Amino acid sequence: MHLHIVVFCLTCDMCCFSSVEVVTGAGDGLGKAYSFELAKRGLNIVMISRTLEKLQRVATEVEQATGQKVKIIQADFTKDSVYENIEESLEGLEIGVLVNNVGMLHNPLPCRFLNGPDIDESLINCNIISVTKMTQIILKQMEPRQKGLILNLSSGLGTFPCPLYTMYSASKAFICTFSKALQAEYKRKGIIIQVVAPYGVSTPMTMYQKPSLITKTAEEFVSESLDYVTFGDEIFGCLAHEILACILQLIPLWVFHSDRLQETVLHAFTRYLKKRWRNP
Repeated sequence: MHLHIVVFCLTCDMCCFSSVEVVTGAGDGLGKAYSFELAKRGLNIVMISRTLEKLQRVATEVEQATGQKVKIIQADFTKDSVYENIEESLEGLEIGVLVNNVGMLHNPLPCRFLNGPDIDESLINCNIISVTKMTQIILKQMEPRQKGLILNLSSGLGTFPCPLYTMYSASKAFICTFSKALQAEYKRKGIIIQVVAPYGVSTPMTMYQKPSLITKTAEEFVSESLDYVTFGDEIFGCLAHEILACILQLIPLWVFHSDRLQETVLHAFTRYLKKRWRNP
C-alpha cells in the first residue's frame, strides 16, 4: 500500500475521456456523491440503481444543480438478469467513465458466518457479478477508442481477510484482485482501471455513522478520491484512510484473527457502532 498525496486536476484530465459517465448504485451514498461531483466537473450522467423513485429524485437534483444531462436506468443488481436491459439502454452512448459502486453489506454489525443472514447469493450478485458484467459491457466500447476510466469501489476490509465480516471482506477482495489484474491487461491501451478501497464513510449502508476524522461524508470522500485517479491501481480514497491503511498494514494478521480480538469486536465494537448510528 502506498500513500498518495499528489493532487491533479480531474476536470482537465477528463478531456481525454468522454462526456458520459455511468454510476451504479447511484440512488444514495457514494453513488449519489459520484454522480453529483462528476456532473459538476462537466460530465453527463447515467445513473443505475434499484429504486426508481429515488433515482428520479436524485436525477432531478443533479440536473438542476449542475446543468448536465442525466439518464436513469432501473436495475436490481442482486439479480443476474438485468444486464441485457442495461446494455440495450446504454446503446449509442460513448461512455468514458464507469463507477462500479453498487454493493451491499452482508451484516451491518460484526457476526460469525453461521450467525449472519442467508443472503449470500444476493451479495455475490451485487458485489461481484455486477462489477464483472458492467466492466465487460463498458470496456468493450472503451478498448477500440483506447481511452476510458473505470473506478471499482472495494473496501478497506477487502485488503485483508476480515473475520466477522467474512462474506463482505471476501467479495471486496475479489474486486481488488480483479481490478489490478485488469489494469495490467489494459493499461497500454490507454484505459485506467483503479480500485478504491475506503474505510469509514457515512452512507445508508453504514447506518449513517457520524462523520469524524476517519469516517468521512460521502461528498467529502468522493471529492478527495477523484484527486487521485491516475496515482496507482489501488487507492484508499482520502488522506485519512491512506494513513489508516499504512498503520493497519504494520499489525500482524494473526492479531486480527485472534479469538481475543474477535470477542472484543463482537461486543465492544458492536456497542460503539450502535452509539454512532444516526438518522439521515
